[in-house]
Amino acid sequence: MTQEVMLVTGAGQISMAIARRTGFGKKIVLGDKNPDNCKAIADIMNKAGFDVEPVTMDLSSKDSIIKFIAKASEFGEIKYLVNGAGVSPSQASVETILKVDLYGTAVLLEEVGKVIAKGGSGVTISSQSGFRMPQLTPQQDRELATTDPSELLSIDVLKKENIRDTLHAYQLAKRCNEKRVMYEAVRWGERGARINAIAPGIIVTPLAIDEFNGPRGDFYKNMFRKCPAGRPGTADEIATIAKLLLGDEGAFITGSTFLADGGATASYYYGPLQP
Repeated sequence: MTQEVMLVTGAGQISMAIARRTGFGKKIVLGDKNPDNCKAIADIMNKAGFDVEPVTMDLSSKDSIIKFIAKASEFGEIKYLVNGAGVSPSQASVETILKVDLYGTAVLLEEVGKVIAKGGSGVTISSQSGFRMPQLTPQQDRELATTDPSELLSIDVLKKENIRDTLHAYQLAKRCNEKRVMYEAVRWGERGARINAIAPGIIVTPLAIDEFNGPRGDFYKNMFRKCPAGRPGTADEIATIAKLLLGDEGAFITGSTFLADGGATASYYYGPLQP
């Protein structure tokens, strides 16, 4: 029996929660830059009855992405993509954030879109941060959406002198994810496939804990205390959204970014989190 193949990037809590919710009975090819972490997550899932193949993959490298896709294709036609790989403002430099979260995601969506099976679907994990920065011009949004990935980091809005700090770089990367998903949804649609994004707020993961303990820790703690939900979210709550977007129930949804932040963005504009 031929298994459906699911590509999963980022051996973290959100990726694993989505894979566990949607990946049973599928061949899951898990890619992460850290081979030990990748193998550890694959081992946990395999011992729980899943079929996971760990692969070392660097999202900042086009060559690595192409090899990752080629490896997955050995198991059959790729039907699903879950892109949960990324770095946070407290974990990395401006350059690394742009290379991984922005450039790498653009390359991944483009390359998977070339081979995705008819009826296939994908989700990429973005962030609420893309919703909480000043609006860009229509031309800047179009450049983020449509510029060839090989030239993407050279556009004016992403030049070093135009980026204030790592948080600003992260916000730009996540805005780019949103626009890129819209652009790629048209191309994926030509193959009868769909692609969407989820923009989580504060989700309790090791990455979030780094943020809580980093230079902006008080800011993030204040955010989830004052948002309507009054708490951070969980990876399983994000997986619930991903299940809808990846499955037949979400067949009319493509090119969208789903904001799941406990109302933090709403509170930022219209509530107690207003600047």
